[in-house]
Amino acid sequence: MALTGFIGLGNMGGHMARNLLKNGKKLIVYDVNKAVVEQFKADGCEVAAHPADIAAASKEIVTVLPSSPHVKAVYQGESGIFKTIQPGTLCMDSSTIDQVVTLEVAQAAALLKAEYIDAPISGGVTGAQQATLTFMVGAGNDATFKRAEAILSIMGKNIVNLGAVGNGTAAKICNNMLLGIQMVAVAETMNLGISMGLDAKALAGIINTSSGRCWSSDTYNPVPGVIPNIPCAKGYAGGFGTSLMAKDLSLAQNASTNTQAPTPMGSLAHQIYRILARDPHYQAKDFGVVYQFLKKQNM
Repeated sequence: MALTGFIGLGNMGGHMARNLLKNGKKLIVYDVNKAVVEQFKADGCEVAAHPADIAAASKEIVTVLPSSPHVKAVYQGESGIFKTIQPGTLCMDSSTIDQVVTLEVAQAAALLKAEYIDAPISGGVTGAQQATLTFMVGAGNDATFKRAEAILSIMGKNIVNLGAVGNGTAAKICNNMLLGIQMVAVAETMNLGISMGLDAKALAGIINTSSGRCWSSDTYNPVPGVIPNIPCAKGYAGGFGTSLMAKDLSLAQNASTNTQAPTPMGSLAHQIYRILARDPHYQAKDFGVVYQFLKKQNM
């Protein structure tokens, strides 16, 4: 059986890779976290010492990495994928990065007679565990999309073809900017309502059946005790970190500058999450911890 390469076994990527394993894919994996790699080795995966080893062994590669510099290093670095990539290889990157980096890496892949597509994800850790993720795919053509879809559909439920390479990244940046704005707004609203004497669950129930309803309230409400088994119910452990949200909001601000499209609410959310990402009390927590930050500001 042909090997599928997988690079990036973090909170999201680890679950995604395991869903490939559960569905019969044979994997060769790489991650800087050696303990996680050893777990996959124990489950029968082959292990690579460098990203280049993945490319030498596989013609279908999935990458899930934290930021633009990580993607550039994994693909274009000294021991990167492009050192040994085989013609006809399909690279599917599910990282959330700058669109200009996506286009740069895609162009470099094309020169090596390989393909690089952007396929960022939405759905959180739960979606990764349950294989219900949405993939926002910039594949460039229908044939490449169909090839990618066969793999991505094992890890997700909604595989959306957005056309040109780079469009998946654009959609993810826009989605996450809105998510950050929503979470700040829900945290503000819940803090205000509770300060006015409302019961948290009762207020959330009103919001979730009224015009203020949104995912950050009905699925991921940041107030402990409103929704069980999400990060805020576990001390804001796990989930989507404040540092990652700050990074994603910075991508939106970069795009705003490049396109001259005004994003005043996105800018405000970015500034709030930059504060959280620098604060040792919040930087390692789920992004819903913005509720605790705002609550602390109560006079």
